[in-house]
Amino acid sequence: MKFSVNNSCPCGSGNKYKKCCQVFHKGKIPSNALELMKSRYSAYVVGDAKYIMKTTHINNPDFTLLKEQWEKDILEFCNGTRFEKLDIINFIDADDESFVEFKVTMYIKDKDSSFIEKSRFLKENNIWKYVDGEFR
Repeated sequence: MKFSVNNSCPCGSGNKYKKCCQVFHKGKIPSNALELMKSRYSAYVVGDAKYIMKTTHINNPDFTLLKEQWEKDILEFCNGTRFEKLDIINFIDADDESFVEFKVTMYIKDKDSSFIEKSRFLKENNIWKYVDGEFR
């Protein structure tokens, strides 16, 4: 998937991708669950399946040790989806477990597939990971 590093970051920060979420995709550790959530959304937009996999908690239902198939499934989803917008609704920050509620506007095969989710993140060994979410 082609995405210019000089484009506005998909997370909605208003900054260029190269100065925003790309720094996380290249290895910087997000300081909180909100940064992780926004960088994961951007990873879906730019097709960075490895980042999605790396930031998924082992207790997530999609987590698997079958890495090649998991990566293929993520890329298929990314390539078949037109991501339009990320809106942050609420962020509940805590030391080891945090929540981010957000709305994603997106289209799959030109069908509106937008959703609202309250995501749960856990911090282990000083690293935030996405565990699961509740859809509204």
